[in-house]
Amino acid sequence: MEMRLHSKKRKPALWTVMAMMIAQLIFHPRMCTGGALRPGYYAQTCPNAENIIRAAMEWGMQQDSGTAPGVLRLHFHDCFVDGCDGSVLLEGPTSEKTAPPNSSLRGFEVIDAAKAELEATCPGVVSCADILAYCARDAVIMTGGLGWPVEAGRLDGRSSDASRANAEIPDPSFNVAQLIDSFARKGLTRSDMIVLSGAHTIGRANCKSVATRLYPVQDPRLSEPLAAELKSGCPQQGGSATFNLDSTPDRFDNNYYANVVNGRGIMNSDQVLFDDPSTRPETTFNAVGSAPWAFRFSQIMLKMGTIDVKTGPQGEIRRNCRSVN
Repeated sequence: MEMRLHSKKRKPALWTVMAMMIAQLIFHPRMCTGGALRPGYYAQTCPNAENIIRAAMEWGMQQDSGTAPGVLRLHFHDCFVDGCDGSVLLEGPTSEKTAPPNSSLRGFEVIDAAKAELEATCPGVVSCADILAYCARDAVIMTGGLGWPVEAGRLDGRSSDASRANAEIPDPSFNVAQLIDSFARKGLTRSDMIVLSGAHTIGRANCKSVATRLYPVQDPRLSEPLAAELKSGCPQQGGSATFNLDSTPDRFDNNYYANVVNGRGIMNSDQVLFDDPSTRPETTFNAVGSAPWAFRFSQIMLKMGTIDVKTGPQGEIRRNCRSVN
């Protein structure tokens, strides 16, 4: 079904403007070194691009509040496999979409809706990879988080490989050493990993993500009330239940860290951030200070968005985000 999105220009909130100005002037060195990506990339070629993409996100959120964590996770999974090139959006029998870590991804329809409107407005201009980056930023803003000036100019990749997704995407069962190594391969530090893990402040986890903490032997770090809650929805033979990753799953705040500090981390990769001495101090700090973490999150999202981007002859601007041209 064809969908037309109607966007209108609105004044951004004062805190959004301030955050964008500070980030542009201080915290992101690529803006001072002539990097290929830059804020306002489509100002001349498709000046209404960001409004169109925001309208698609607003439509998606009206349909399902899970759209916000969905597209944020899409952007993360995209960047961790062959860089931020929209390869996670491609379809095919062995594409990244078919890999087990991506089986529960959602939000594709929002990207499709934005792309359709952009192609009708300024055909062949805005890449799917950039649409995904803008949507991730808007997802955070729409759930109460701090925005950032998306640097655009990515091209779309021409290949998508499930085996790469299986190898590169961090698993919910990972310990701290495995998490640090996974992020380091993408140029991200231990601190970056802790900050980005806070994205779990919105959204839900499925049974597959928590099963290793329950069976065949229950994780001794699980409190009995939490273990009982998880087991009730995820029996050993499998289940379809989902669980809030945070006590305020629709609000982008630092309650995720407070839950982890209190032993309420749902997935192993969450709880280990407090249990491991090497990550406990920063995790505890983030549980206390919401504003510092939110600001750091916006910085690290900018950094993550530059991982192995495609420019020049390396990529293309897809007409349809689900297939190469």
